[in-house]
Amino acid sequence: MELQGKIIVALPERSGTSARGEWKSQSFVVETHDAYPRKMVFDVFGADRLARFNIQVGQEVMVSFDIDAHEYNGRWFNNIRAFDVRLVDPSTVGAQPVAQPAPAAAPTAASAAQAPFPPMQDGGDGNADDLPF
Repeated sequence: MELQGKIIVALPERSGTSARGEWKSQSFVVETHDAYPRKMVFDVFGADRLARFNIQVGQEVMVSFDIDAHEYNGRWFNNIRAFDVRLVDPSTVGAQPVAQPAPAAAPTAASAAQAPFPPMQDGGDGNADDLPF
């Protein structure tokens, strides 16, 4: 899966020792440029990947990631791990042409007659709606 956005947070690097040796991991938060921006936290595992990707706050990136889940003490947790992070040219963000709506014509009597809901008429009692309450 892929997601494009801007890196807004770089969390502290974590490291440790396992049966396989030393390890390093770091989490980052990326925010999309949608009408309603979404945020996703993802992990980069391995000192070699951290050095190769060299992710910095403020960069525009395309994140390729895998999603997996694991169970611990009867609870399930998602794990989003990036396997590739590429820089994106910030000048191309939002550069896709957006279709502009045609200017609205002034309403005419013919268009009002074709409207799915004609304008409400006052029933003569001063109350324009027909609700019983």
